[in-house]
Amino acid sequence: MKNYYSDLDRRAFWKTGVVAPSHLTVPEIYQKKWEIGPDQKIGTAGSCFAQHIARHLTQNGYRVLDVEPAPRGLSEVQHAAFGYGMYSARYGNLYSARQLRQLVEAAFSDDPRPFLIWEREGRFFDAFRPTIEPNGFLSRDEVIEARRYHLRCVRRLFLEVDVFVFTLGLTEAWVHKESGQVVPLAPGIVAGEDRAQDYEFVNFSYGEVEADFRAVMQMLDDLRGRKRPLRYLLTVSPVPLTATASGQHVLAASTYSKSVLRAVAGWLCETCDNVDYFPSYEIITNPAARGTFFESNLRSVMTEGVEVVMNAFFAAHPPRLRREETGQRPTEVPANEDVQCDEQMLEAFGR
Repeated sequence: MKNYYSDLDRRAFWKTGVVAPSHLTVPEIYQKKWEIGPDQKIGTAGSCFAQHIARHLTQNGYRVLDVEPAPRGLSEVQHAAFGYGMYSARYGNLYSARQLRQLVEAAFSDDPRPFLIWEREGRFFDAFRPTIEPNGFLSRDEVIEARRYHLRCVRRLFLEVDVFVFTLGLTEAWVHKESGQVVPLAPGIVAGEDRAQDYEFVNFSYGEVEADFRAVMQMLDDLRGRKRPLRYLLTVSPVPLTATASGQHVLAASTYSKSVLRAVAGWLCETCDNVDYFPSYEIITNPAARGTFFESNLRSVMTEGVEVVMNAFFAAHPPRLRREETGQRPTEVPANEDVQCDEQMLEAFGR
């Protein structure tokens, strides 16, 4: 007797879709909604896992924009330490949809809200990207000038880009009470410990995350016009929280955060033709992998895990360069590949 499940293919069932295949392949987990053309410009942003995606896209011949490149004279070894080459602009890690929203609003506003500046031992830090200058700026004016230049670069990015890849990372954030602006780290982690009373903890809900991302989409649609609609490729970072200020156990807090972000990404993909979702989160956390894609800290994703993720991506979006042109395998990256993750600094406060 036939029923609704009789004619479904193998990937619809746990036994044949997860248990039977190798966790190194996860066949047919991703079916793309649209092509990424060879001439399309790609922008990248998000949490630290997004850095892996950006590097692999670049190495495989995709046109990944870098509108805020490192200055001449800064060695390649120092690029990431100063926030260069991590993403398409020098915004550092954008963990939440709210961070992305306020960045777009600031970039296109004639009267942006005040810049938030932290101080430590006579040096000054941009609170919105506190780790891009490891030793801080010499003065408040330097911070402001660098911020203004950064926003000009961001404006150019969103006017030029065709596909924007964004990795959702966290729902937890710290909000400046007076202005309502969020920062990626609590004051006192890098600098600004004397300003801690000006901030409060927030844990964004499903509705808030969805509303923030839809607001970004609407703003950019209005700015770019209907003739140049922007496409979004969303992912969710598989990296758990380093620490939580929610009062929950960190495991429960991490599960909440990732569940909200995954649900939002899925619903945006279902309801918006210009939004696709790539399941990097599912590939890394796949029960069949039994945690083998994580380093010993059970957070950092091993190079082998990143390769499995990107192999799944490039199976749907083939590399734009042949092996003989790149001199390396399609998903090969340097053995010492590291990502810059601001949140990891919280480990220093663990007991």
